[in-house]
Amino acid sequence: MNRKNAAFSVLLMISAGHLLNDMFQAVIPSIYPMIKESLGLSFMQIGAITLTNQITSSLLQPLVGYYSDKHPRPYGLVVGMCFTFTGLLLLSVANSFPAVLLSVAFVGVGSSVLHPESSKVARLASGGAKGMAQSIFQIGGNIGRAFGPVAVALIVVPHGQGSIRWFALLAVIAVWVLSRIGCWYKKQLVEQAAKMIPSGDKSGLTALENKNNLTRRQIVVALLVLLVLMFSKDFYTANIQSYLTFYMIDKFGLSVGASQYVLFAFLVSTAIGLLIGGEVGDRYGRKYVIWGSILGSSPFALLLPYCNLAWTIVLAVLVGMVMSSAMSAILVYGTELLPGSVGMISGAFFGLSFGLGGIGSALFGWIADLTSIQYVFQLTAFLPLLGIVAYFLPNVKE
Repeated sequence: MNRKNAAFSVLLMISAGHLLNDMFQAVIPSIYPMIKESLGLSFMQIGAITLTNQITSSLLQPLVGYYSDKHPRPYGLVVGMCFTFTGLLLLSVANSFPAVLLSVAFVGVGSSVLHPESSKVARLASGGAKGMAQSIFQIGGNIGRAFGPVAVALIVVPHGQGSIRWFALLAVIAVWVLSRIGCWYKKQLVEQAAKMIPSGDKSGLTALENKNNLTRRQIVVALLVLLVLMFSKDFYTANIQSYLTFYMIDKFGLSVGASQYVLFAFLVSTAIGLLIGGEVGDRYGRKYVIWGSILGSSPFALLLPYCNLAWTIVLAVLVGMVMSSAMSAILVYGTELLPGSVGMISGAFFGLSFGLGGIGSALFGWIADLTSIQYVFQLTAFLPLLGIVAYFLPNVKE
């Protein structure tokens, strides 16, 4: 690993592209109250909009990643952002339920292209510091998701649905940034193809990787363990992101505005945790980061439902920081298990993360309706204990 060889300008550009993409994704649920009233939609139709966006942005990702592993497309990121641009323009003028469905489907397809392709670019630009590179890339997405609702509140709410076209203008800027990355990516593919060993890997990425010497059974077990860890992390995080504001209002009587600041603090802490997890994973091994981040957050999660206001905020920040440090480590660890399938693994993990988050949010909302929001927080506090299964992850040698 030589961090000096990392292409930081490329990493920052790919992080900026991730920021804009995830901010555009966050626009969709933020305008639900507006379009529900203006178009007379039912809650079932709102759910169908979410489902359409989730299917196109989650389920397509591993397929896009698999295809790009076999047939690299340096300007695939530009094509994906063009889908997003089209979706945002359509959404700004959508005056019917089918039109909204078509719009969010375009935005979802754009996201399904960006995540697996960007992960491959981040890996190429890492200079060997793959955890650090993934952290920089993922921080952009965290920031975008945090500021998406704020941007909607400042731009769309005062000026109406038509003002979504301003986000489409940002998508044009993103196309320009991603085209610069495409030029760099194309150059890298040409250089790697020149020194590629005969491996059947048309992307030239396998030649850069060492064999991990794991058996097929070990790889399958490791992937199943990662699946359990993703379930634990994404279900718990989905509860916090969806219902922390309601919890603070219900238990402590905070105003809506004050509860939003607590959620913002949690989201900022996840960005810090990503950076820490990437750095520690590069230095000491990703298995230890995965083990320590999910299981290590369990004491804070278990205490959180029983604390006063000040300690609840502190523990929420600590949980966010510690648990989020696992994401880049899990993703890089997964790509090291199958080094010739970086795009497919990245797409599958990102898609799985989005899908689990959506399922968890709906499930915990249903439980909260039957019981209470405080009971949901007491119940989900046990999820990080599943981090103990990280013990069964094999050591991957680079």
